[in-house]
Amino acid sequence: MPKLTRWPVPRQLFGGDHLGRGAAVKSAGSDRLAPRVATADTVVKSVCPYCAVGCGQNVYVKDGQVVQIEGDPDSPVSRGRLCPKGSASLQLTTGSARRHRVLYRRPHGADWEELDLDTAMDMVADRVIATRRDTWQWEQDGKRTRRTLGIASLGGATLDNEENYLMKKLYTALGAVQIENQARI
Repeated sequence: MPKLTRWPVPRQLFGGDHLGRGAAVKSAGSDRLAPRVATADTVVKSVCPYCAVGCGQNVYVKDGQVVQIEGDPDSPVSRGRLCPKGSASLQLTTGSARRHRVLYRRPHGADWEELDLDTAMDMVADRVIATRRDTWQWEQDGKRTRRTLGIASLGGATLDNEENYLMKKLYTALGAVQIENQARI
């Protein structure tokens, strides 16, 4: 009988774990396993970045690095559940495909080149200013417009109210009238 008790089904039948939820289903290998979240220093509450649902996430951090992301059971939106994309969101922070540098491809160019962040931000600011200057309309058909149709905004679906408010203020100040949010589309 001792050789037979190494198998899960006899351990379940003849041991105290008749439902097979504890020791009966453990092997030596699975007994050594520990959850990735057990070693985390802190748990940070977050929101999944993929769609407009806004599922709650618990982000487990160890030594300043994200080690696991799971559904937040305290979230009234998702109650601890995540879709396949949300479950894979750890790859956004630790995946090998994640870029940590700004890449730029010049007009009509075939290759990407790395830029430092300050240069890239200056390029964006210069283009926004130039587009606003070149497409500004003081009036149209005798009516005062004070707008630009050369700048538009489509906000992300997971932006919260405060972020959407700030984006609306920024683009309105620039004179843009085409301001929309993905959550409404």
